[in-house]
Amino acid sequence: MTPATPVRPTYAESGPIALHWNAVSEKGRGYDLDKFCSEIERLPRKQLWRYAQAGDLPGDAREINTDDLEKIVRANQGRNGFAYTHYPVDEPGNARAIAKANRDGFTVNLSANSLEHADELSRYKIAPVVCLLPEGTTKSLKTPQGRHVSVCPASIRDDVSCATCGICATQRRAIIGFPVHGSSKAKAQKVFMLKQV
Repeated sequence: MTPATPVRPTYAESGPIALHWNAVSEKGRGYDLDKFCSEIERLPRKQLWRYAQAGDLPGDAREINTDDLEKIVRANQGRNGFAYTHYPVDEPGNARAIAKANRDGFTVNLSANSLEHADELSRYKIAPVVCLLPEGTTKSLKTPQGRHVSVCPASIRDDVSCATCGICATQRRAIIGFPVHGSSKAKAQKVFMLKQV
């Protein structure tokens, strides 16, 4: 089964990520899945790494390609990989694939567009949850149903990055919140505000 081209997220429409995305799409950069998995297997044991800075899990934006995800999960064994997904978890096949990846050591975070959406995704109890927060948020807060939301440390501290933090690679109860930022922050802020009404 050939993996489908992932849908480009809003934040990958401009800047350095867009340049890289375009080069990959034009076959000037990147690997096929088998080569990618062999590169993962070459990482040191317990190495923290992030899958897909832009994009999502393999699939067609509605249904996860479980065979391809399983290859990534197997390659990650003994390492500390993590990812984020917007795949619909009310699709049973997606929910099973995400839950299995998390059980097998590859952390897949469910991405929410609002605090209400974070509550909805948390009810599935299959994976940790992350969500958008309004621009400038610096302090922890609660979802409407009382779940704790910690602000991403890398978004509020200069001495922390994804490479030094690793919280998104852990199985946890706390939701991690990402204040909107970058060249597409106005679009992201609009999505967050729409979900609050």
